[in-house]
Amino acid sequence: MSADPKMHWNVGYWLLALLALVWIQSAWQAARLVDVVPYSEFQQALADRRLSEVIIGETTITGRLKTPDAQGNTLIVANRVEVDLAERLLQHQVPFTRVVENTLLRDLLSWVVPALIFLGLWFFLIRRLLEKQGGGMGGFMNIGKSHAKIYVEKDTGVTFADVAGVDEAKAELQEVVAFLKDPKDRGRLGARLPKGVLLVGPPGTGKTLLAKAVAGEAGVPYFSISGSEFVEMFVGVGAARVRDLFEQARAKAPAIIFIDELDALGRARGAASPVGGHDEREQTLNQLLTELDGFDGSSGLVLLAATNRPEILDAALLRAGRFDRQVLVDRPDKAGRVQILKVHIRKIRLAPRVDLEQVAQLTTGFSGADLANLCNEAALAATRRNAHEVDLVDFTVAVERIVAGLEKKNRVLNPREREVVAFHEMGHALVAMSLPGTDVVHKVSIIPRGIGALGYTIQRPTEDRFLMTAQELEYKIMVLLGGRAAEKLVFGHLSTGASDDLARVTDIARDMATRYGMVQELGYVTYEAQRQPFLDMPGFAPGGWRPSPDTQQQIDAAVKTIVMDAFDRATALLMGRRELLERCARELLKYETLDEAALRALITPAMDAEQQLQ
Repeated sequence: MSADPKMHWNVGYWLLALLALVWIQSAWQAARLVDVVPYSEFQQALADRRLSEVIIGETTITGRLKTPDAQGNTLIVANRVEVDLAERLLQHQVPFTRVVENTLLRDLLSWVVPALIFLGLWFFLIRRLLEKQGGGMGGFMNIGKSHAKIYVEKDTGVTFADVAGVDEAKAELQEVVAFLKDPKDRGRLGARLPKGVLLVGPPGTGKTLLAKAVAGEAGVPYFSISGSEFVEMFVGVGAARVRDLFEQARAKAPAIIFIDELDALGRARGAASPVGGHDEREQTLNQLLTELDGFDGSSGLVLLAATNRPEILDAALLRAGRFDRQVLVDRPDKAGRVQILKVHIRKIRLAPRVDLEQVAQLTTGFSGADLANLCNEAALAATRRNAHEVDLVDFTVAVERIVAGLEKKNRVLNPREREVVAFHEMGHALVAMSLPGTDVVHKVSIIPRGIGALGYTIQRPTEDRFLMTAQELEYKIMVLLGGRAAEKLVFGHLSTGASDDLARVTDIARDMATRYGMVQELGYVTYEAQRQPFLDMPGFAPGGWRPSPDTQQQIDAAVKTIVMDAFDRATALLMGRRELLERCARELLKYETLDEAALRALITPAMDAEQQLQ
């Protein structure tokens, strides 16, 4: 919070007064300043009887002239030299007096004023530091104040037109906007404005943007704060800040309060707190619950909150009457990605021939933030090649950079390693193109990327999939093991290049056995609840139970069987197309990168000829 305006006003008056005092003293001394003359000249003026009066100071002698000199001066000043001057003055019958100079004001200005200025600057800097630090010991002066940033409609600059790909979430929030704009019409049948709306979804899907859009559409003040800003080291501080935030919002109602990362504040009580402890987070949560119960929809106050970990929120926070509505803000589907891309391409110069449908196919699983970053990376890629427009090739480069990492051009592989990597990646591609229903192979490359990737194969889904059969999962495992199968088939040994493939294969096979009930011997039983990040800890089984040792052995055996059967099938498939595998690998070694068109030109004719022979 800012300092008291009256205090700033009083300090400004004091500074102006001190500056005026210094200026007056300087002007007064300048007016009194007279050039010092040699003492002999003073003696001559004394002998000539031109002095009417003499003032003796501690270090100087000042004489007043009977008549002004040629320069118009009426005073003559000389430094004291002789001690018998008084006798001589009496001898010449010149009246004189001795004065004691008062240097109090000068000393005050030379010592006190610099000290005051230093203290003033120190006080100003310390106060600014306390305001910036906010919480903890640094923010002791602001300990009970809310750090919410208040936005009004013109400051948010966001409306529903700027939010794309989440049509269902927008439709839910449109009703909140309508209530805020015209509460009487919306409440004519007895309906009330929802007290709280919880936006749930993965990171980067636009939850914060949606909250700003609601405020922008409704034209009401927008209070934004992160859940972590409530919790401090002092017990009771968070609760005070919750009260302060709601008091500010009530004063400006109708208004919207947005709490980002609600899980930092609303974590389930007892789940991660000290044993038997009633800590600061619990007090803050209790105060939030009280505030939610303390206002009604007629006041025009709406609480929006966002979280990507709803499973750890306190049950009392999610009950009806507090957060009345939960809105899912999920990753967009293909149509949603196209809409989001249309929003972000407004900021870049796009080539007319670019088909956003193709870009959307390349970005399955991307969130809104990922797509915004993609457009920026594509524009940077076009700038690096000195192009005038952003083309589809730039989006492909951007996708590769985001998914696979940055090209490591300085990571030089020896010829043997390049050959192994080429056969490995071509094994992935050939298995994928030989199996029905698998994702289209978009590009294969042996250019090292990222931290440890010596090559990569990018597949492009033709459509968004929400269900997969057991056969499709087995095909996916075969594609992932195609690289290792090609290595063993061609070179007769295995390398460390398939470590990431093996980890993904093991996860899929274990899920088939424990979550999806796809192993006949284990039955249609789920042996493992859906894993959550919060509960996915060593030694802690989701759901609070672990399978028996015998069942665990059966699960391990089933996982091994699924993986090895898929490996044998991938090896058999590549063995039947050994010549095609070697020809494609040589082409990959020659060009280092093969796109979809080049792969089809190499593989499709051979596969068509093979089918005709059969």
